Amino acid sequence: MKKFVSIGLVAVLVFAVVMAGCMSPSEESSTTGPTESYSVEIYTGGTSGVYYPLGSAYANILNQYSQKETTIKIEARAVTSGASVANAQAIGEGRAQAAIMQNDVAFYAFHGVTLEAFQGNAITKLRGVAALYPETIQFVVKADSPITSLQDLKGRKVAVGAAGSGTAVAAQQILEAAGVWDDVDKVYLKFSEAAQQLKLGQIDAAVIVSGAPTPAIDQIAVQTPVRVLPIGDDILQKLKNSGYIFYVSQTLPKDTYNGMTEDTPTLAVKAILVVSADVPDDVVYAMTKLLFDHVDELRQVHAKAQYISFDTALDGMSIPLHPGAIKYYEEKGKEVPSDLKP
Repeated sequence: MKKFVSIGLVAVLVFAVVMAGCMSPSEESSTTGPTESYSVEIYTGGTSGVYYPLGSAYANILNQYSQKETTIKIEARAVTSGASVANAQAIGEGRAQAAIMQNDVAFYAFHGVTLEAFQGNAITKLRGVAALYPETIQFVVKADSPITSLQDLKGRKVAVGAAGSGTAVAAQQILEAAGVWDDVDKVYLKFSEAAQQLKLGQIDAAVIVSGAPTPAIDQIAVQTPVRVLPIGDDILQKLKNSGYIFYVSQTLPKDTYNGMTEDTPTLAVKAILVVSADVPDDVVYAMTKLLFDHVDELRQVHAKAQYISFDTALDGMSIPLHPGAIKYYEEKGKEVPSDLKP
């Protein structure tokens, strides 16, 4: 009997050795760490704005830490784009898995309202991850310009943002509230182009919707001092009465740009990180976790990242959250409002 038991044990051992040799590398490694990977294209904005440097830094964080600190390897790449409107369309068409965009544009896209690009073409797969920072509405002029108010823009040549961008949308809404939209000579330019044309005197004002200080303006202000036109509470109230509930008051400190001599009241919307509903829950959970675990690295890239905080992550969120983000927030004890749940 002992002989048969010994033979049986030998047979089992031989079988185990053979099977071990037949295992694929992925099967062997499955017990030692994550083997899944997921590619994420993060659509941002122009290189002279805030979206691109922050999006690039965030992509680096996902690439560097996802396999070490989460259950999935994320291969991320930041992509330059026309910003908010173009980013929403890229997610709708499946070209982007994540993006940074304005909260108002995200709302319009999700509901298919207001903007011509979205009317009858709602992008219902948009999902929120986190509110990031206020995007300041900046009507920029040279410091020595005679223009001191929005009303003074009548008959002036104004760069109102890239065609189809969230900046162009905000410029129109605000200038309509000020009663001067139809009287402005409008040109459609990206931030970098607008800054250079302002410096050269080819335009009278440039509209920038971005975290301040915006690099494109900061760079020209070194040699060409600038000011930001004030936008008062009367304009804010008109916007809210028109249904534009996303705008909030903000005050730019006088040291924001060279040429400013006093704190300036203006408006802001919120930049938010969004993803496609098609992205798996565990990937978005990891993306949310790594965003807040490594926010200090983002703050080294741009001063606007100082506003990225777990405490304010849902402030200004205008579309439903992704279930992966909801899971992260609830695990961390944050109450997620019912209207943000898909």
